[in-house]
Amino acid sequence: MFLMEELHHQQKVRALSGADAVNALRPFYFAVHPDFFGQHPREREVNENSLKRLNGYLENLQKPGFSSFKPTQLTFYIREREQNPSNAQESYGTSGFRAVSFTLQSRDLLSTVLDVLNSCSLSTEHVQSLYGNVETLSNQGAQRAFQRPIRWDKTYYSFTGFKDPEEELEQAQRMETTLSSWLYNNEESSVKKLKNSLPLRKELDRLKGELLQQLQLLDIRWQRSWGIAHRCSQLHSLSRLAQQSPEALRNAKGRTVIFTDRSGMSATGHVMLGTMDVHHHWTKIFERLPSYSALQRKLLVLEDCVSHLLGGIQITYIEELQPMLTLEEYYAVLDGFYNRVRSSRLPFHPRSLRGLQMILESDMYAPRLHELGHFIIPAVCDPAALQWFIITKAQEARANLERKEE
Repeated sequence: MFLMEELHHQQKVRALSGADAVNALRPFYFAVHPDFFGQHPREREVNENSLKRLNGYLENLQKPGFSSFKPTQLTFYIREREQNPSNAQESYGTSGFRAVSFTLQSRDLLSTVLDVLNSCSLSTEHVQSLYGNVETLSNQGAQRAFQRPIRWDKTYYSFTGFKDPEEELEQAQRMETTLSSWLYNNEESSVKKLKNSLPLRKELDRLKGELLQQLQLLDIRWQRSWGIAHRCSQLHSLSRLAQQSPEALRNAKGRTVIFTDRSGMSATGHVMLGTMDVHHHWTKIFERLPSYSALQRKLLVLEDCVSHLLGGIQITYIEELQPMLTLEEYYAVLDGFYNRVRSSRLPFHPRSLRGLQMILESDMYAPRLHELGHFIIPAVCDPAALQWFIITKAQEARANLERKEE
């Protein structure tokens, strides 16, 4: 009985994926990310090296059959607003951060995530609520954690996208206001904030312009609405990387760089730089850019094949309407759709749908027609339903496209 319970427990522990681990460690990454230690080069270097070793440890845990683990000792400098020297394993400086050292020796992702959070005195409640059944593992590190509530800086919520509970409570307590009264009440403060932000906005424009010229980029964009300060910090990171690895960044000539949640090449050929990744991840992406050319050519051929099967309809990808997919992810989605359509042998007349457009959605189950005239088709759409929908909506789609051009 005990053995069965232990096996059942281990299955739950192993259920934590690599993406889940990264999501659970977001508060930790925010507290130790090297970009926030720009004025402290020694501490930034320590955090960069420790992050590399931590990521390597997490990657090894996800390798099937990997069993050779060695205890890994890590040291991080953690940004801290309120200092509490009650923990003997932590030493505080006068620069708004503290040093934490701990040793990793767990053999599963969940235990490792909890060990990291507990060692850094960070809350594990979000892990418990998302993944459950971690009370026992969480209690193993409870004695090392601070017994105090975590009060995050406001920038944490704007950076991660999580909701600020204090702000939500304040909003709920306020009386309902109209748009006109809200604008009137906030006009003075908004003008003041805009005036105060002008120097930082000019700095952002300067940094962006210098990098566009230095790296000969087509554009620099952001997927999410990060604040001006965060955008400047990301550009400073890219500028430092350009000085450290100029050869690798030459591969970005003529491309668009997008700061987003993960690194890679987007389905439209843009360079994606994950804001939570350290510099060596960015360097690898720039070094790999030439190798993406073959996959891009295969993608174009695959789009033509799908178009031929569907009466000449154009397969397109619209960033504003679709999730940010990597080139590999989009190719896999399109390849699966192609195999499904090819095996069904849909009787579309050749070139009968020329001039029409469609995009593929990987998280939808029903086709629909966008108001601008292009079809939005689920990648798992039933071929018969797909044929009927396109045929019955083709005339309306052409009319929408004509209005769009006008």
